[in-house]
Amino acid sequence: MYQFAKRASDMLFSVTGLVVFSPAILLISLLIKMGSPGPVVYKGVRVGKSGKRFEVLKFRTMVDRAEQIGASSTPDDDPRITNIGKVLRRYKLDEIPQFINVLRGEMSFVGPRPQVPWAVEEYSDEERAVLEVQPGIADYAFVVLPSEGEVLRGSSDPDRDYWEKVHPHKMRLSLEYVRQRSIALDLKIIVDTALLSFFRRRWFLKARSEEGNEIIQDSERG
Repeated sequence: MYQFAKRASDMLFSVTGLVVFSPAILLISLLIKMGSPGPVVYKGVRVGKSGKRFEVLKFRTMVDRAEQIGASSTPDDDPRITNIGKVLRRYKLDEIPQFINVLRGEMSFVGPRPQVPWAVEEYSDEERAVLEVQPGIADYAFVVLPSEGEVLRGSSDPDRDYWEKVHPHKMRLSLEYVRQRSIALDLKIIVDTALLSFFRRRWFLKARSEEGNEIIQDSERG
């Protein structure tokens, strides 16, 4: 019943989201084209359920062909990020095109974020359990841990620092989600993600776990 309800809600929310956000989609597309040359939508290879690769869709927030001139991990101060891209990333508006990934059955609204192939190749046997579920737009780790960009700020090797400072904590939460997933947990993650994305008030940021604060401190110590 959980899988049926999850897929049904994914279909409903993705169609509704595309309709509701259609004016915003048009405006964002125009701003991206005006801001820098290149496509409106970025297509990146990610690994989904059962190790199947797919193209994740995002509004482009970086210069064209950014993956050819830098790391796959992105600090908040990455010079490849465009001006409009900073706004889109801050409020997670760059994720809107992933409603199409959800309709295609490649993603769900809630689940571990899809990873790039090089990172999945490094997974241990235990970590590969996250590939048992569809990757998601809203991630359990997002509402507990600080943003990856925040942790990686100032990094000279973002991919290495991501793997050492972010991945262990993010993976622990992803595995916890796989073990405990339910409709109630999915709804909580969606609500918390919306609050943190669109109402970034001090009271919510202070509610981050001690673990999240430790990650920020570790990154500041280099």
